[in-house]
Amino acid sequence: MLFNILQSLASEQLASNLDAVQHTIQHEESISLIDMASKGGWLMLVLLLLSIVAVYIFGQKWWMIHKASQIDKHFMQDIRDYIHDNKIKSALALCDKSDSPIARLVEKGIVRIGRPLTDIQTSVENMGNAEIARLERGLPLLATIAGGAPMIGFLGTVIGMVQAFFNMSNAGNNIDITLLSSGIYTAMITTVGGLIVGIVAYFGYNYLTSNISDLIFKMESATIDFMDLLHEPQGKSKED
Repeated sequence: MLFNILQSLASEQLASNLDAVQHTIQHEESISLIDMASKGGWLMLVLLLLSIVAVYIFGQKWWMIHKASQIDKHFMQDIRDYIHDNKIKSALALCDKSDSPIARLVEKGIVRIGRPLTDIQTSVENMGNAEIARLERGLPLLATIAGGAPMIGFLGTVIGMVQAFFNMSNAGNNIDITLLSSGIYTAMITTVGGLIVGIVAYFGYNYLTSNISDLIFKMESATIDFMDLLHEPQGKSKED
């Protein structure tokens, strides 16, 4: 009889423990990323804003660079044929149709055909500098986010630890782990958030600068080809 009673009590205790464990697991699984981020405090809003700005800049610059790189591989050969045949208007129309940095460089040089070659080269180089500046606009802000977001995360770490120690000092001898939870959440979550935003912005910045460097090389190559073209024999008429 006593054995049955003890067995019954043990079964009830085991069932109670299992229910408690199951309830704890369900509660932990119910914590979403938004709930975790909210524990980070107001600095998470700053990191969220920086992440939105970083994604916007990356998307805009990626599309601009991708579009600028789309140019017909026969473009320079067609320009050479038009200029050799003295079809200047056709060459300008081809540049306008291409609508790319390389085409704008060539167009800038074509409209100055007849002037000294040094003047033409200076105009083309100035146009190239303007195109490069347009492509690089916004990248310093992306680089700032890459370096600043982790620092904001570390600031959250310091604020969280200050909050934790403040709670400990106010608690006196009645120190409870729950008093430290909010400060620890702020410290850890802001650090993770800042590192994530910073890493994404850092890789995005380097990816864009690499693509811009490739495009600049193509622009320089096109400039050299165009200047060499002007030294080649041409006809005398400039009409289509």
